[in-house]
Amino acid sequence: MDLAEIFRVMCRRWYVLLPGLLLTGALTTGAWLLVPVTYESQSTVAMLNSRKGAQADGNPFLSMEPSLTGMADSLARNVNSDASAAELKGRGMREKYEAKIADNAQGPLLWLTVKGEDRDAVLAGNKTLMAFTAQRLKDLQADQAVAPDAMIRITTIVPPQDPEPQLKSKVQYLVMAAGLGVVLSLVATFFAEARRRAKDRARAAARAAADAERAVTETDQDHREAESAADAEAQEAAPVPQQPDQPTMQLPALPVSERRPAKRPPSWAK
Repeated sequence: MDLAEIFRVMCRRWYVLLPGLLLTGALTTGAWLLVPVTYESQSTVAMLNSRKGAQADGNPFLSMEPSLTGMADSLARNVNSDASAAELKGRGMREKYEAKIADNAQGPLLWLTVKGEDRDAVLAGNKTLMAFTAQRLKDLQADQAVAPDAMIRITTIVPPQDPEPQLKSKVQYLVMAAGLGVVLSLVATFFAEARRRAKDRARAAARAAADAERAVTETDQDHREAESAADAEAQEAAPVPQQPDQPTMQLPALPVSERRPAKRPPSWAK
């Protein structure tokens, strides 16, 4: 089936295709209006060497050792744990969050990301997450009895950004829904075309069978009429047989002596 045939089928079965497309458009528009927009806020923090370790040059950014990256990874795993999620929930944070090492980072940088449907709550949640991450870093070192001057520090590189609407995922879902609706509409259109063609073929087959039966019946009738006409002509052409003369039977005459006189009625009958 080429494109021209597909177009002709769509034009013939427009009464199936058009309602499907209208329904798809209505559902897509309704989903766009009803599905809430997700907002995202991101911030970046960095691990710094301890005050004691930075005494040599006095600049903590010049003494970033590889061990700080390992500490950043450990801190991110701790913040993403179920225990930390429960503690943050107790602080009133209901939005989704994630802490991970920044992509293509050349140092101990952490991305703190918060997602939610409330713009203000997302921004407040990112600030809460930053404070919680700094506190968890201190707690992890305090559990190991690290001296305050030897503790790794954390600093803000990028403060919590204004929440941005994340329309990409929403648009993707809507495009998928619209595509599915269009596909289903086309399937329904070609299904209706196939059913109509099947009915037409069955009707044509029944008509052909009826025509064939009618032709056979007419042929038989013509044969019978021809045979009847031939028999009639044969009967008319055949000579009529003549009946022979029947001989007349003559009774012999009786002698006079044998003739009986006729009986007279009795006298009492007069």
